[in-house]
Amino acid sequence: GVGLAANQVGLLQRLVVIDCLNEKKQPAPLKLVNPKIVWRSEEYTYEHEGCLSVPCQFAAVERNASVRVEYLDENGEKQTVTGTGLLAVALQHELDHLDGKLFIDYLSPLKRNRLLKSLEKKRKKEGQEG
Repeated sequence: GVGLAANQVGLLQRLVVIDCLNEKKQPAPLKLVNPKIVWRSEEYTYEHEGCLSVPCQFAAVERNASVRVEYLDENGEKQTVTGTGLLAVALQHELDHLDGKLFIDYLSPLKRNRLLKSLEKKRKKEGQEG
């Protein structure tokens, strides 16, 4: 995975870690405490997303092409990061987790139901094999 939100591992804190290996300008990993999106571009992009919370399932999700996020770093210093490409998608995806949203919440009901049925079939199959 490219990122992880604290609440995905049971920590009820507004903390996100993102590691975009192809984003050379950012320190790896990028650690964000109390992150908040303060600007969104008017342009949008569709990218295939997956998530550790919804394993082995992927779908195209519409996101802002660029975002700016204010946060505190691990030293408590206020920072700002502007993301485009994979970093923009990762920032939006991980901050959504902090607000209780998953990428499947952006899908149409039909696509979401198909994806969830596929996930359930996979889980049942793995349960029978184990």
